[in-house]
Amino acid sequence: METRSQSLQPTIQPFHDSKTPDVKQGGGEHKPRIAVYPGSFDPVTYGHLDIIHRSANLFDRVVIAVTQNVGKAPFLDLDERLDLLREVTKDIDEVEVTSFGGLLVDFARSIGASIVIRGLRAVSDFEFELQMALTNRSLDPNLETIFLTPRGKFIFLSSGLVRELCLLDGPLERFVPDSVARVLRRKREELRARP
Repeated sequence: METRSQSLQPTIQPFHDSKTPDVKQGGGEHKPRIAVYPGSFDPVTYGHLDIIHRSANLFDRVVIAVTQNVGKAPFLDLDERLDLLREVTKDIDEVEVTSFGGLLVDFARSIGASIVIRGLRAVSDFEFELQMALTNRSLDPNLETIFLTPRGKFIFLSSGLVRELCLLDGPLERFVPDSVARVLRRKREELRARP
């Protein structure tokens, strides 16, 4: 006989949606979970790397997709950003680095990605990121966005802050890998040498 408290217990049904990609159906072949982590990475920071490492633990494949910085001139050119990302992620098997132009939803579809990874540092990031996630979902209902926050010691860190530190001769090694710091200093000297 069912007691009153048992009858009040909610019945939780597992969510199954034939349109949701990357779900291993009983006995079927596992479809790789592919995520895309888009951004300008100008430059890549330890905050980005924290998100990349954690994403690689969650997904079978993580594609770091470097954008062209539409509407603003980058500090590092596209090839420099790609090279630096490849250097600092070379030991992470699940990660590949590429660039893209156009709509993120089109790029994600072209590589078979069903997840967009976005990093959130503060509440101030959330409004913009939510707007982008909802826009992407309206363009492709099968594309989900997952927000990850960096570890506490990186929560304040941004590429813009690193660029400013670089231009003001500030210390960089606490915020970016050595290989990135070297390229940033070289770029700074190139900018200073221009007439």
